[in-house]
Amino acid sequence: MLRLAAVLALVLTITLTACEGTPTVKFTSPPSTGEAASWSFDAESVSSAPKGAEVFSGSWAVRAESDAPSKPNALCQTADAEFPAIALSPTVYGDVTVTTRFKAISGKTDQAAGIIARVQDKDNYYILRANALEGNVNLYKYAGGRRSGIKDGSMKVASGEWQELRLEVSGESLRGFLNGQLVVEATDATYKAGRVGLWTKADSVTCFDDVVVTPRVAGSAASAATAVARTGIPSTTPARSGRVSMGDNFFAPDELVVA
Repeated sequence: MLRLAAVLALVLTITLTACEGTPTVKFTSPPSTGEAASWSFDAESVSSAPKGAEVFSGSWAVRAESDAPSKPNALCQTADAEFPAIALSPTVYGDVTVTTRFKAISGKTDQAAGIIARVQDKDNYYILRANALEGNVNLYKYAGGRRSGIKDGSMKVASGEWQELRLEVSGESLRGFLNGQLVVEATDATYKAGRVGLWTKADSVTCFDDVVVTPRVAGSAASAATAVARTGIPSTTPARSGRVSMGDNFFAPDELVVA
């Protein structure tokens, strides 16, 4: 019996190992602290991907969405592919918080929305994924073009409604939030730095809006930017004075009120 158990354990280990790809690591540390960035997609040309983005897979295009959190546009993925993904810019981040509003519109196999971080290339990155059909918010590692699970989190994800997804990456810590609630957290040491972007799965038709990227560094400006991101305000940039700009106005961190 003990010998059988040992054999089964070995088979399971081999199977799990086979499911994981070999990672390619290009960024061991960011060349410098990436600056905060945001995308509302309202100034982008419709029917194409955002300027500066790199489409890895799928069909990503800006289009008008009547109920977009920041009107008139959103970025939508409409193709049926294994793992549609897009890197939003060439900027490399180490520790970072990425927040986005999303709406899972349709899909018979999946209705998924995801954030990718520490992106090395099209085949290597971390994923935080929310799935309306499965009712979960999970963390994955994509390595060598193969996806493996890091940690699963159970949470109802509404279909056809705008919600907020947030991924916090700090050191080896990965934390995933849905609508401000922590759902899943884990550790992984594979990737140290990389780009950020968005992700879906299979036949998911999903739209994204108000993406906010905030470097996780010490200082009130970064903390304030994260607080503003949680309000859903699309354009958030830390000012040099340590105050946060919102339109033509500047606020000290202690003046911000998060709803």
